Parts: sequence; C-alpha cells; structure tokens
Amino acid sequence: MRRALRLAVLGRHASPNPMVGCVLVGPDGQIVGAGYHPEAGQPHAEVFALREAGDKARGATAYVTLEPCAHHGRTPPCAEALLAAGVTRVVAAMTDPDKRVAGLGLERLRAGGVEVSVGILEAEARVLNAAYVKHRVTRLPWFVLKTAMTLDGKIATATGDAQWITSAISRKAVHRQLRDRCDAILTGVGTVLADDPSLTTRLTHRVGRNPWRIVVDSRLRTPLTANVVRLSEEDGRTIFATTSAADPEKRDALEALGCQVLDCDATDDGRVDLTDFAYQLGTRGDMICVLVESGGQLAAGLLKAGLIDRWINYIAPKVVGGSDAPGPVDSLGISLMSQARPVTFQKVRRCGPDIVIDARFG
Repeated sequence: MRRALRLAVLGRHASPNPMVGCVLVGPDGQIVGAGYHPEAGQPHAEVFALREAGDKARGATAYVTLEPCAHHGRTPPCAEALLAAGVTRVVAAMTDPDKRVAGLGLERLRAGGVEVSVGILEAEARVLNAAYVKHRVTRLPWFVLKTAMTLDGKIATATGDAQWITSAISRKAVHRQLRDRCDAILTGVGTVLADDPSLTTRLTHRVGRNPWRIVVDSRLRTPLTANVVRLSEEDGRTIFATTSAADPEKRDALEALGCQVLDCDATDDGRVDLTDFAYQLGTRGDMICVLVESGGQLAAGLLKAGLIDRWINYIAPKVVGGSDAPGPVDSLGISLMSQARPVTFQKVRRCGPDIVIDARFG
C-alpha cells in the first residue's frame, strides 16, 4: 500500500479526479503490475496495473489507495475490470466519498466473490486526497493559502516593495509544487493593481499546467491592460468574482476579451461574499484545489469565513521592521489570545535559505 501511495502522488494532474495508485501482487508475493491515474479522462490506476500484469493478474491481490469505482464515468468501472481479470483479493486504503461510489465498488467486488479489506494506511490516503475528499463531502474547494514573509512577519516594505522576499529556490518550488498542481490561483484586485501578476506556472524543465486565474474584484476595477486580462485572450482562463455594483460596460469589455465574470452575493459593505463565491466555485466541478496568493485583506476574509484549509508559509531570513509594513493577514477582529485560530503544523522544512511551514486548519 505504501508503494501504491507513492505511485498515486505521480498523478499530480488528476484533478478533479482523485490521485490513485494501484499495485498488483501475485499469489507468490511478487509484484506483477502497478499503475496510477495520470489525469481526468485517462484510464484509472487499476487499469494501468492490470495492463502491465496481463494474465498474471488472475489470482492476484490488488492494493489500491481508493475504493475502485463501480459507475460509468469517462471510463468504465474499475470494479468490473478487476473481476474480469480474475483478481481474488482487493485491499483498499479508504472508501470513496463520492456518492456515486461510496461503498458500491466494494459491494460489487464482494458480490463477485472477491475478498475485500478496507482501511490500510487510511490516514495517509486521506491526506493525499484531502482536496478531493472535502469537495465530495461539502461541495467546497480546498483552499491553500501561500504566503512569503520576512522573519518579522512582513510581506512587503512600508513603500509596498516585495520583490523579492524569498529566494529563487523557493520561488521555483512554488511553481513546481503548488501552481502546477492546483486548479486555480486566487488573488484580490489590490494585488492586481499593485503587482500586475500573471498568475501562470513557469517551470524550467518542462511545460507547467497553467491553472485558472481568479480575481476577487467587487467593482471590476482591474484595468483591461492587466496581465490577467491580456492572458485571458490567449487561453480564456481568467474569472472575475464580482457583485451587482460592478460597471456593466466593464463587465462586457472583460467578457469580450475572453474573461468570465462570476456574479456573487455582496456583503453589507459591498464586498464579494466569499462563502457564496466558494460555493459557486465548488459547483463547477473542475476546481477542487484553489491556491490563494493574495494580500492580507483577502487572506483575512477567507480565514474569517473559515474557508482556508491549509497554509504554506515561506519565511525568509530577512528583517524589515516598522509598523507600516504589511503582514500576510489583516485584522481578524481577535482581541484575546484565547480567540486565536489554532493550526496544526504538518511539516517544517528548509527550502534553500528559507524555512517553509506547512500547516492545516481544523
């Protein structure tokens, strides 16, 4: 199962499907086949493993990181493929939270005479597919907040200069480990106006996957010359989350340039209601993991709404100082330390000269 989990990680572009790995072990204890699910629309992990095993799959045990599917989607049911191949035992790390599966795959295998075990390394499997699990259970995306700050907690100087806080090594890691693996990058109009980001994936050794670009802009103040607008003319993957207060002519102009405009409920102060926004993203079905690269205001709003699931914080060995230099999160309205939001540190590691803290909420 550990080998299957390592294989599953290779399916970093599988979203909105889960990352799944499968290892087939013959009656003599030898591995006869292995595979993972590379991306939506491609065969599932079990199919790749069965193809490699061929006739050796008969009488084998399948170790799979997620319950084999039993429904017809883009590909045929994996439970049926395992039965047809003569697999006699299936060990699954966890059941599939998708209501179209949710135990039906295991039930079909048992009905076909296959011995089934569930729960081996389940905790590891759930962490691997945390975004998928959350989306299937709540219909909300998994939001990952990424910040880069100095040792004293500043994301820019008092003048707004922020290039560069962390090392080139860390910046490359963000593109390789975060941007290339998420479905969308979310930022606010303040960041667009200040930095004019492209929000693309730039890798040195291969072509990266450019996620959707999403800008929270309640009044559509983003200039038509901004990079996020200009790039939408090339690949049509920019969404503006706005409210009814936005200028209709600006809305039409953005759509004419290839952008999508998402109408959201407004808060009492006229901002985009982030909870409504999150639910609208979740119902699309193609965005289960959203990377947040924003200023302190949007980060605070998402935290207040309880939408941030994971926080990856890059800390550089630099000190800026000064009360006017901004931090990664604006006020959360907390007056007592007992009200502070608790997090769990999952990993603390070095990335070049920087330190990376990977934390989870909830």
